[in-house]
Amino acid sequence: MTIEIKVPTLGESVTTATIGKWLKQPGDSVAADEPVVELETDKVSVEVAAPSAGRLGAHAVAEGDEVAVGAVLTTVEAGAGAAPAAKPAPAAAKPAEVEAAPAPVPVAAPPAETDYDVIVIGAGPGGYVCAIRAAQLGFKVACVEKRATLGGTCLNVGCIPSKALLQSSENFHAAGHDYAGHGILIDSVRLDLKRMMARKAEVVDANVKGVEFLFKKNKVTWLKGFGTLEGTGRVTVDGKTVTAKHIVIASGSDSAGLPGVEVDEKVIVTSTGALELSAVPKKLVVIGGGVIGLELGSVWHRLGAEVTVVEYLDRLVPGTDGEIAKQFQRVLTRQGLQFKLGHKVTKAEKTGKGVTLTVEPAAGGKAETLDADIVLLAIGRTAASKGMGLEEAGVALDKRGRIVTDAHYATSVPGVYAIGDVIAGPMLAHKAEDEGVAIAEILARQAGHVNYDAIPGVVYTWPEVATVGRTEEELKDAGVTYKTGKFPFTANGRARAMGMTDGFVKVLADAATDKVLGVHIIGPGAGELIAEATLAMEFGASSEDIARTCHAHPTLSEAVKEAALDVEKRAIHI
Repeated sequence: MTIEIKVPTLGESVTTATIGKWLKQPGDSVAADEPVVELETDKVSVEVAAPSAGRLGAHAVAEGDEVAVGAVLTTVEAGAGAAPAAKPAPAAAKPAEVEAAPAPVPVAAPPAETDYDVIVIGAGPGGYVCAIRAAQLGFKVACVEKRATLGGTCLNVGCIPSKALLQSSENFHAAGHDYAGHGILIDSVRLDLKRMMARKAEVVDANVKGVEFLFKKNKVTWLKGFGTLEGTGRVTVDGKTVTAKHIVIASGSDSAGLPGVEVDEKVIVTSTGALELSAVPKKLVVIGGGVIGLELGSVWHRLGAEVTVVEYLDRLVPGTDGEIAKQFQRVLTRQGLQFKLGHKVTKAEKTGKGVTLTVEPAAGGKAETLDADIVLLAIGRTAASKGMGLEEAGVALDKRGRIVTDAHYATSVPGVYAIGDVIAGPMLAHKAEDEGVAIAEILARQAGHVNYDAIPGVVYTWPEVATVGRTEEELKDAGVTYKTGKFPFTANGRARAMGMTDGFVKVLADAATDKVLGVHIIGPGAGELIAEATLAMEFGASSEDIARTCHAHPTLSEAVKEAALDVEKRAIHI
């Protein structure tokens, strides 16, 4: 039987592609799913695979030709001269630290008939989005989740509950400190922590039930239990074997531990315990000056705790632009948070009154002790890759316990893929979501793609910190010549009206081409404002493109426009 190989769907706005390279020649034997030609668009390089094993027919188009979506590229005579499958070559950019996947190890052949087309292990943002997108594409999908609710760490004990408490604590603080300046006098502001925690639980419940509704709407089967990989095409869920043509691991991450600090989630807590405290601690020590520590430290500080942050490095929020980090520390210090930067915690002793921490300078020096009612350990997260049978099944892990994948999210075991926190790259819910969509589309032979140069990050403190693209330090280290534009919120009319003038917007653009290389914001609404910058970078915009785009007045977004104008030193309002 002769089967046509056509140009696949390459995205909603992409109608044509260019033949980059023929990977197989007429008469060659090919295996099912073996790449035969490479297509190029202005955004991605896509390999088109043979739909069936057989012998390749004549090329209908030549290298360099432009072809439309749906056009015939070649044919394959099914069953004639079949060859063993070859592993796809990388075709899309991944983060720099991603390692190349090793050659596949010998594993059992996939079952001839399967229970599902796709099984996703893990129902966090990466997993549940992958499952839904795969179902939209026509696959029969199941998602394995061990929790009693869907949504993973993010919706249950991470992103969503922390943002609920951040908003509630922000409102509490504003009522006691800021409203008088607006002519709103409140004689007595009291904290009902029990009600605040109940509201947080209501927000979480609504979100996780929303995911369950989406599963039902898209006919995704929820396999309740702990998933263990048995090899190509096979997963056991609490001892029961289920099969699939494709398996996607989206198991997420766990809180990182620290020698000498034993977590009990009562007086020494991770982010999970910090979201469930029954009383406001008098003294809270946060180990780690990253996103999680500063967000939860801010929550309890607003509610009345004395907060000290101990950070091993000499700065906060590693990876953010240095100028932003310095301003961030100054603002948080003014708010009353205390910092011990360049220090490490070597021991935590529980006492009848709380915890005594032993703290030493990171560079060496005299130790001291800090007493706390509660200690929050927030030094980062580690890939949740243990206890799932991955290594036993032949899945390669790197030295940090992350699953090693190629640019198509394929692991060292054929038919098994991985996305999200369990692989290399920033541990962000939205990064995992985009990867979930990408792998579902790749499995459907579409052009699934993630632009890792345009993934924003946000710290939801007050003020917020948001960043996308490269920092000034990274550009200097890479030897890139660049221009800088900045604009403070003190000069923004909307920020003045809101009484929220801390911070600024910073735009970094290539000195020769003016292409935006990075945007960094500290100030009100930074997490929303960064979306404009991310869109600009996704489409390769210049700072002038942003500057010449009309922004509504008065809005905070005008600060982004003015910072873009300042790249050429022609800002209007400063």
